[in-house]
Amino acid sequence: MGEPHVKVVVTGGAGFIGSNLGRELLARPDVDEVVALDNLSTGHCANLDGTGIRLHEGTILDPAALDEACEGADAIVHLAALPSVPRSVIDPVASHHANATGTLEVLQAARRAGNLHVVVASSSSVYGANRELPKREAMRTAPISPYAVSKQATEAYAMSFGHTYGLPTLAFRFFNVYGPLQAAGHAYAAVIPNFVDAALRGVPLTIHGDGEQTRDFTNVGTVTRVLADAVTRTVTDLDPVNLAFGTRTSLNALVAELADTLGFMPEVEHVDPRAGDVRDSQADSTRLRHHFPDVEPVPLHVGLRQTVDWFRTLPDYQA
Repeated sequence: MGEPHVKVVVTGGAGFIGSNLGRELLARPDVDEVVALDNLSTGHCANLDGTGIRLHEGTILDPAALDEACEGADAIVHLAALPSVPRSVIDPVASHHANATGTLEVLQAARRAGNLHVVVASSSSVYGANRELPKREAMRTAPISPYAVSKQATEAYAMSFGHTYGLPTLAFRFFNVYGPLQAAGHAYAAVIPNFVDAALRGVPLTIHGDGEQTRDFTNVGTVTRVLADAVTRTVTDLDPVNLAFGTRTSLNALVAELADTLGFMPEVEHVDPRAGDVRDSQADSTRLRHHFPDVEPVPLHVGLRQTVDWFRTLPDYQA
């Protein structure tokens, strides 16, 4: 008998986390094929160059595209989404279609393909107005943005399919994921690439509010190792799992850490707070550690160095 052929579909696979995950999966001896299903609305073909990841261009809202990508697959990691709280505030319907309806279509496709294992990406934003720290999965969710509502729907649909249809599912609540391949230079960029981009271009870093708001920054390398492990071991849970490690870094402290990495202190500009933004975020990682006892998170100073080094390889930041 030949070796088993393991195929994983990554929705949003040409995006920041998806393309990093595809690389991690293909580095595992038990994964033979990775298909990225992506409509390239926020992902980029260039992220897949030289990786061996096969791009299937299409949208998760198209059942036929999903069925084609999932043919012969063993698992789906569902990362496709319209990210960004501010974007959802401007266009809540688009966020709902991509994140809530899109997840429902992915889960239906998983059932049609033979009850595939599905790992989905939710978000720490579901905790919202609940000020209690650290964030434990069992605490009350209180989403305060349309994006957060759509991510609550993402995880709730996954868990309901586990309960109702016996679909093997796992819903991770991502916190602030950062690292190489995370683009800046657009209106909805995340805070770390925005800061690095501004610092390398010599323009002020923009902080919304006083900068004392805190985040649990999680390096993409850590996230992809956990995701790949979840897939290769078929980890399931009928409750959500935080994917972060209980760190708590203020934006002001992040700027100081970035200054150490860059060797100079960038200029900072404070502007008004943004609607829908959560003040503080910090994960309780007990449930994560239960499922993944061996994972070692990449420290922030190491991850920032990796991120800055990657930015400096890009044409826009070369002297």
